[in-house]
Amino acid sequence: MEDFLSLKLEQTLMDSIAKLNYKTPTPIQAQAIPVALAGKDILGTAQTGTGKTLAFGIPIINFLLKTKKEAALIITPTRELAQQVFQEVNNLVGRGNIRTAQLVGGQSMVKQLNLLKRNPRLIVGTPGRINDHLKRNSLKLNYTSFVALDEADRMLDQGFAPQINQ
Repeated sequence: MEDFLSLKLEQTLMDSIAKLNYKTPTPIQAQAIPVALAGKDILGTAQTGTGKTLAFGIPIINFLLKTKKEAALIITPTRELAQQVFQEVNNLVGRGNIRTAQLVGGQSMVKQLNLLKRNPRLIVGTPGRINDHLKRNSLKLNYTSFVALDEADRMLDQGFAPQINQ
């Protein structure tokens, strides 16, 4: 993969990529995106700042733009990382008609409950708050076809294995 144009992504996503001035994929993106677009699982490791969020974000958003009901869940170990990922994927969504929600501790539960009532198709959150919503039945994962564990090793190191398994 030499550039993002060669991927034949949905036009809305291509417009966002162009607006964000992304031209040449990083090595992790070049290796991961075509595999994920083909519907295969990926496990990638790369240094901070190499574009891992786009490596899973582009295939997720492209998939959501092609479907009507399907949803995706991105789990991160910290609310700070969740905020960064949430901002990045929202930039990629651009004018695409995909509702998003961020579910992290330290933010208003009422606000999150209201967001979930709007049936977001792309959710970014931390394991603890995602499980809080699952226990309340405010989060349904029935149509979730895409799951990304960002910094899975860090989540396991922090003791989130039970929440991730749940």
